[in-house]
Amino acid sequence: MLDLEVVPERSLGNEQWEFTLGMPLAQAVAILQKHCRIIKNVQVLYSEQSPLSHDLILNLTQDGIKLLFDAFNQRLKVNDPPSKLIFFFSGVHFNSQAIAPTIEQIDQSFGATHPGVYNSAEQLFHLNFRGLSFSFQLDSWTETPKYEPNFAHGLASLQIPHGATVKRMYIYNGNSLQDTKAPLMPPSCFLGNVYAENVDVLRDGTGPSGLRLRLLTAGCGLGVLADAKMRVFERCVYFGDSCQDVLSTLGSPHKVFYKSEDKMKIHSPSPHKQVPSKCNDYFFNYFTLGVDILFDANTHKVKKFVLHTNYPGHYNFNIYHRCEFKIPLIIKRGEKSLMYLQWDSIQDLLGHPVEKPVVLHRSSSPNNTNPFGSTFCFGLQRMIFEVMQNNHIASVTLYGPTRPSSQLRTADLPQ
Repeated sequence: MLDLEVVPERSLGNEQWEFTLGMPLAQAVAILQKHCRIIKNVQVLYSEQSPLSHDLILNLTQDGIKLLFDAFNQRLKVNDPPSKLIFFFSGVHFNSQAIAPTIEQIDQSFGATHPGVYNSAEQLFHLNFRGLSFSFQLDSWTETPKYEPNFAHGLASLQIPHGATVKRMYIYNGNSLQDTKAPLMPPSCFLGNVYAENVDVLRDGTGPSGLRLRLLTAGCGLGVLADAKMRVFERCVYFGDSCQDVLSTLGSPHKVFYKSEDKMKIHSPSPHKQVPSKCNDYFFNYFTLGVDILFDANTHKVKKFVLHTNYPGHYNFNIYHRCEFKIPLIIKRGEKSLMYLQWDSIQDLLGHPVEKPVVLHRSSSPNNTNPFGSTFCFGLQRMIFEVMQNNHIASVTLYGPTRPSSQLRTADLPQ
């Protein structure tokens, strides 16, 4: 049984790992993968047709813990552990094999709070602290409950039946579980990485010319952070920039991928990669930015950018962090986060493609099929939109001004 520390408004964890509010989804998944012998049977729950309408959930079925991530920014929003685990707060257990989490015990451990709220439909009594809520199951109580508290006698005077224990516990940010939002990513989650707060697509009269990235970083070095202050800075990269230009602007990529001769083959971080060829174009993969940059093999200059939206249900899900990009519109002035729009709405803004889409099949090997199905690629204004079967955008590929025509070719598809 897991023995976990509860920190209201912050985290749930132990000495080996910690699920921190504001943590990006990929980091939580990395923790689960690292401790797979202890934490088993994890489900990923999401809405297949409307992925933005419901929170993205990592359900630890064996332990009963649910981690709720905001559907838009994909940062941890709520920790929802069950009552059967062992919990302690400020070094003192309030739930274990020897200690039952009764309302008296919660009162002793956490101190006074506002009067609780009874939900008659669920027969649950909710006791709320800042950043922490407890739910007590009252279905065995046959008498009509009285919920007028006697403030002079503490929480025990709420007349909860003797022995009623916590059914659920929620850790969140703010005063209300209903109104909570995922906080900004805490400095402890950066781990020496740089993240993109947002990415603006720069455009001239003919189409995309580059990217302007608003970047975040915090801390320096490993272990105890010597400097936990968050830094914000902007960097720009353009079509035609050299490999050295990009390295000095964005730093080293997480991986370098060399395109194979098969232009339709998917590129993804994998230990089973082909031996790179000197004559092949190559990508810089910036996973925490949600961006890929393609370089020409002969000139070593930027020829393509790929922006990833990281929707669940896509083949590359959880490889990249979500890229919050904005594209200035030519037909209608202004900027809009097209990544959250469905393909029908994007066509209304940018126009309808003349050509039929190219179907993009992905698989880990020639004998395997993609369980999420194929995607469709449409070319518009030197941009290729990869559209999922639920009509959401999986990625946007941008091409420089040297591209000869607007005709969509298989070699242009996201790799």
